[in-house]
Amino acid sequence: MSTLTDNPPMTAHATNPPAAAQVHPTFPGILRGEWIKVLSLRSTWWALASTAAVITLVALASAMSLSATTDDPALAQGIEQMHGAEVIAGGFHFGMLTIAVLGALLITGEYATGTIRSTFAAVPSRTPVLGAKALVLIVLTAAVTLVSATLSYLVTMLQLSQYDLVPALDDPGTWRVLGGTLYSLIAAALFSLGIATLLRSTAASVTVALTVLLLLPGTLSFIRLDWVETIVSYLPLPASSALLTTGAAETQGVYLSTQASLIVLAAYAVVPLAAAAITLHRRDA
Repeated sequence: MSTLTDNPPMTAHATNPPAAAQVHPTFPGILRGEWIKVLSLRSTWWALASTAAVITLVALASAMSLSATTDDPALAQGIEQMHGAEVIAGGFHFGMLTIAVLGALLITGEYATGTIRSTFAAVPSRTPVLGAKALVLIVLTAAVTLVSATLSYLVTMLQLSQYDLVPALDDPGTWRVLGGTLYSLIAAALFSLGIATLLRSTAASVTVALTVLLLLPGTLSFIRLDWVETIVSYLPLPASSALLTTGAAETQGVYLSTQASLIVLAAYAVVPLAAAAITLHRRDA
């Protein structure tokens, strides 16, 4: 019959197993985790679908309006200077808003559910998480821009062909406009991501993005003062105008050169992200 003394004594080694080696996540691993998270959210697909739909429908409406323009001799003359790629990219400013919503949701959703604590616990340095989110957002924006441009081309081709405006793929003007569209959308998305990281609120982030991207340019354009017009020219939407025209037609509201527009839009993307990266290290999740 066994007794308590028959059992072998517990050793210190048995009661205190060695701690597991600390795992340091690599950036590819963090990036893969962000891909899994963002693609598993329905809000991601809704934002991407809304962006493609808005850009395509506005492009179609712009192409359909050409027939009404030809009825006015003064306006019909402007069609001769128009580039078909400008019609295809006509809905980019609405797409800028929906892609900004996606940029905000990419991080505010985690703050709302509290999962951001687990994310930062796994990656204490935090900055790689923001970098991975930014990279994922850039890829998603590029993909939806390509889809939107393709759909816009297909739905407007019949109308544009009537005026010999179908953009050719070997035309530098086509790539200038489409490249400017992609650049502007990426800048808007990263701007929203940076603001959302700072504010940690979906409502507040979307409000700021909506104000800066759309409301301020529209409101301030009614104020006919030189210094106000200068401020307006440095807002994202007017600044992107220089990137979305071929220069064949004179466009109102373009105050910046192409180089200045590139720098201004880059600043809107980089500055909020840099501020967000610094803030992440200075406050609790």
